[in-house]
Amino acid sequence: MPVSSLQKRIITSLLLVAALTTALIMGGNVLTGGLAIFCTIALHEFYAMFWQDRSHLASRILGMAAGAGIIMTSAAVSPVWMLLIMLGAFWLFNLRFLFSFSAKPDQAAYHDSLVLFAGLVYIPVTMQFMTSMNSWEILFVLLAASSSDTAAFYAGTFFGKKKIWPQISPKKSWAGSIGGFAGCILCCTVYGLFFGHAPVLYWMLLAAMLNIGSQMGDFFESALKRKLQIKDSGKILPGHGGVLDRIDSLVLALPLYVLARQIHAFF
Repeated sequence: MPVSSLQKRIITSLLLVAALTTALIMGGNVLTGGLAIFCTIALHEFYAMFWQDRSHLASRILGMAAGAGIIMTSAAVSPVWMLLIMLGAFWLFNLRFLFSFSAKPDQAAYHDSLVLFAGLVYIPVTMQFMTSMNSWEILFVLLAASSSDTAAFYAGTFFGKKKIWPQISPKKSWAGSIGGFAGCILCCTVYGLFFGHAPVLYWMLLAAMLNIGSQMGDFFESALKRKLQIKDSGKILPGHGGVLDRIDSLVLALPLYVLARQIHAFF
């Protein structure tokens, strides 16, 4: 019997939850290594969206290696090493442009170097914040992103008529956006009251901020895919698309949470 798209989505979600639970329980190098692998795959998908043929192979490998290095060094040693990797990658990309311009001025494009560096900031630099967070914080931010997506999906499916931003994402509706906002506030507030230490209003404000970040991160990737005329960032996750499709709402919510905890310790 063929498996429906929704069934594939549910099965994949359960497997991802199982993998995440294992990584959080084991912690340490297992969590860091899993995060590095996850980010490397997402970086590969990001670069493949811009270079849809087999070109720029050396640049892709360099970018993915730098991304993995950012995750590993941010967890294991001083953040100075992460910054050095960023600067090293930046100048390697710039020198790549320099030599390509010297050889073929008419074909050299600095755009390629910008794409390589943007991928590092977009994915591993953002995701490395997880290496400084405890399990309760990681689960909280993941809950914010996933509850926003899930509540928006079902609210939009059953009640969505008026589209919220059709130029960017033709399927997303006002009902889905409002449903995701309400679902995120409810789930995050309950979670925070059980496992954290902050007043109810603080949890509600934090959840609202993370939901807005999640939605804008989702819209950004949607705009990027529409500009590049692709449907999904990849096919590695049945029912979900690519890894980048799964973390598009997380990459803005995560730094927003880190910003918020500089003001108040929630866990």
